[in-house]
Amino acid sequence: MLLHHKMHQSPRFRLYICLQWRKFKARIFGIIVLSAVLSVELWSAGGGLGLAMGLFLGALDNPLMQDQMTGRQQLIYQAKQMGQRSWSSCKAFAVMGFVFSAAECVVEKARAKHDITNTVVAGCVTGGAISARGGPKATCVGCAGFAAFSVVIEKFLERHT
Repeated sequence: MLLHHKMHQSPRFRLYICLQWRKFKARIFGIIVLSAVLSVELWSAGGGLGLAMGLFLGALDNPLMQDQMTGRQQLIYQAKQMGQRSWSSCKAFAVMGFVFSAAECVVEKARAKHDITNTVVAGCVTGGAISARGGPKATCVGCAGFAAFSVVIEKFLERHT
């Protein structure tokens, strides 16, 4: 029966509700924008790391018939391998960085705390999402493994005090 109360019908109260709703929408929009910006940052950093690792690992790949290949053929083979490995690693690390960053930002905003729990949850979400194609067992192992790895990295970097 509060709807029929005179206070709820006053223009002043409606203005108050309208302003509160706008503040709420602005806060949600801010959270979404911040999450997106941080996720894109980690996505690009992950992509750069994957690119570098792919170049390194592709250079180490030796052709099976190296004895029968000319120097030029070996050079072309190495360049193709480096390109393929770089692109593959770039995509994988970019996705990992994006998912981890987005999950950590959402969890941190939802909990309104900045601690190691956010890292554990984000690591679990990331590991589970990446290994989900392998079934439930692989998802659980991926979740636990990536969460543990995330905690080790956080303790090493000492971001949370």
